[in-house]
Amino acid sequence: MNKYELAVILNVNLEEEARTATIEKVKGYITRFGGTVTEVDDWGKKRLAYEIQKSKEAFYYFIKFESNSECPNEVEARVRLMENVVRYLVVKQEA
Repeated sequence: MNKYELAVILNVNLEEEARTATIEKVKGYITRFGGTVTEVDDWGKKRLAYEIQKSKEAFYYFIKFESNSECPNEVEARVRLMENVVRYLVVKQEA
């Protein structure tokens, strides 16, 4: 099992319920493809380095999980299609 971290940046116009539902959906994708979520870190609303979709702010979430090497690819493929997600990035953590 490898350790990964998924950074998810959500649209600033989302309500609390929609943000929670989106993060739960992402966590569901991780568990569906054989991963185990170990930590979810909510950074809240932060200023973006540059304007994305005419927004200067967004909500940041960092999800740490353990899985085999195929899970991150499957999760990225699903997260890419989610309309509430502005940006995402999966990074393998070094041991």
